[in-house]
Amino acid sequence: MSEISKEVKEQSSTEVGDIGLPEDLARADLYGLIARFFQLPPDQELLDQIAATANQQEAADEAPLAKVWMDVVEVAKNNPAKAWHDEFDLNFISVGKPNVVLNGSYYMAGHLNEKPLVNIRRALEEFGLEAAEEVTETEDHISALCEVMRYLIAGDDVEISNLTNQRVFFNDHIRPWCDDFCNAIEGIPDMHLYRPIAALTREFLAIEGQSFDMI
Repeated sequence: MSEISKEVKEQSSTEVGDIGLPEDLARADLYGLIARFFQLPPDQELLDQIAATANQQEAADEAPLAKVWMDVVEVAKNNPAKAWHDEFDLNFISVGKPNVVLNGSYYMAGHLNEKPLVNIRRALEEFGLEAAEEVTETEDHISALCEVMRYLIAGDDVEISNLTNQRVFFNDHIRPWCDDFCNAIEGIPDMHLYRPIAALTREFLAIEGQSFDMI
């Protein structure tokens, strides 16, 4: 877990049942959940928590985010942690190029460890944030970027955690490549469990972008 996620965890626990609530903490929670799915395959406890939210969803709720969330609930309910682990390893882990790359630099620059990563590191330095020593992923990993957004929403330092920094960081470091990333997942025919996660990610980030455009 990064230092970013450690700090935010003290201020905002991830409650998967908060999907669809308007409060900023619900946004932070969803960023945290997306980060969790792409950092590691979900364990059975997380899948059970997600499956349990089925009873909390209004049957008549046709909002796009609510609909894709119910697809996530279905795959969480009907597939054990082992299946998620296998799909994660098959598609996201490789000694060479994996089926789906989880790093923004690849989509923005065509290669890993390129200028987009340098720009992200510069932004994190300005925020006074850095990855923990045990973290092996680079800062342009989708999970790391979602954890930064979570911090910019839920952190208690208003000089850093504010709407302006959220908008700038999102537009600079997530928005340019999030659709390509989701397309990559949806383009793998045998990717079944993470397809709804990609749809949830796409829909949520689209809403984020629309909201920031209104500022």
